[in-house]
Amino acid sequence: MYSKEKQTLVTLISSTLVMIIYAIYVYNRQVVPDPEIINSLQFWGKSFMLFIPIAIVAMIIVHIIFTIINKIVTNEDLDEVQDERDKLIELKTIRISHWLFTAGCLLAMGSQALGMQTWVMMATFIISGLVSSLVSEIAKFLMYRRGF
Repeated sequence: MYSKEKQTLVTLISSTLVMIIYAIYVYNRQVVPDPEIINSLQFWGKSFMLFIPIAIVAMIIVHIIFTIINKIVTNEDLDEVQDERDKLIELKTIRISHWLFTAGCLLAMGSQALGMQTWVMMATFIISGLVSSLVSEIAKFLMYRRGF
């Protein structure tokens, strides 16, 4: 397996785990004691604004650990040079991610147009962001695997 494929898999797994762990933490810490808080925009704003730095720090730590473990196991440095193929794959996966997130935003706005509760809109935003990220990483992995 090439280093780009390994990095993509690490990103895919770690971002999923960080999101799940954070969601469980917020649910147990905030929603269980007060179920009505789920309709508060302030709750969603605080939860999301706290998630951003936590996710960034977690991803940095995971990638540092991955680089160290990869160096110990394979005795090779990670390839940091990007050629035209890498840039093309990156552009295609960004396009996929943007379209999926845009569709999620339209669904979230549609939920409000249909008169659904606020938490449906916020959950749709968060889920669409997660899904677009995961599908983008899966597409990147498949493109590298396929030799695109």
